[in-house]
Amino acid sequence: MRRTVKAMADEFFQQHLHGAHFRQVDLTGARFEQVRLGGATFHDVDLSGVRFRAAWVRDVEIGGELESLRIHGIDVIPLVEAELDRRHPERTELRPTDADGFRRAWTIIEHLWTDTVARARGLDAALLHEQVDGEWSFIETLRHLAFATDCWINRVLLGDPYPWHPLDLPWDEAPDVPGVPHDREVRPSLDEALALRNDRMATVRRVVDDLTDELLAGSTEPVLEPGFPESESFPVRDVLRVVLNEEWWHRRFAERDLDVLSADS
Repeated sequence: MRRTVKAMADEFFQQHLHGAHFRQVDLTGARFEQVRLGGATFHDVDLSGVRFRAAWVRDVEIGGELESLRIHGIDVIPLVEAELDRRHPERTELRPTDADGFRRAWTIIEHLWTDTVARARGLDAALLHEQVDGEWSFIETLRHLAFATDCWINRVLLGDPYPWHPLDLPWDEAPDVPGVPHDREVRPSLDEALALRNDRMATVRRVVDDLTDELLAGSTEPVLEPGFPESESFPVRDVLRVVLNEEWWHRRFAERDLDVLSADS
C-alpha cells in the first residue's frame, strides 16, 4: 500500500501492511500499539530515544552504532563491549592514545586482513561477488574500505580534495556528488580490487609511520571542495580512530560472510 505524504499525521487502525516498504519516511514521535513487527528488517534507521514497553523480544539481532541500550534499566552496551574484547583481544589495541599505539594498531589491522584475503583467495572467484543477506560482497567491502581511506586519510588528513578512484564505493545511501564514484555495477576481479586496496593501506602505513604525538594532538585543515566528509576540521586522533574502526568492523563482517560462502561452496 502506498500512502502520499500529508501535513497531518495518519492513523493506521486494524490495517494489514504486511510486507510494506517504508523508505525515507519520518516516523519521529510515532506510536505503535499492538503492532506485529515479527520478521521486520530495519536498515539505516535512527532509533535514538525509542522506548519499548510490554515488548516480546526473541531472536532479535541489532547491529550498528550503539551508544546506549537499556534493558530492564541496565545499559547493556558496556557488557557487549567487554564481551567483544574478550572474544577479540586485539580490540583493546585498536583504541590507541599515542603515536606508537597507532602504529601497533595498524600493524594488527594489516595482519588481520592478510589472513582474511588469504581465506578469500581459497574461494571460487564468483563467490567474492556474492552478497550474503543483502550485505556487501567481499569485493564491495574492499572497494568501500578504499573509499573510506580516501575520505579520511587522503582527503581529510592529507588535504587532497579529489582523492577518489573509479572503484571507490561509498555507503549505499550516500548522495550523488559530482566527481565522487558511485558505480554499483562494476565487477572488478579480486586482484584489481586488491591493487587499489593495497595502495590505500600503504598510504595509511606511511601516515602512521610519520605520526608523532604532537601531530596526533592537532586538527585537520578543512577541505572546502565538495565531497565526503564535508568542509570541517577534525581532531587527527578521531580521524585515525575512524579508520581503525572501519577496518576492524568491515573485516569482521567479511569473515562472517566468508563463513556462509565457505559452507555453501
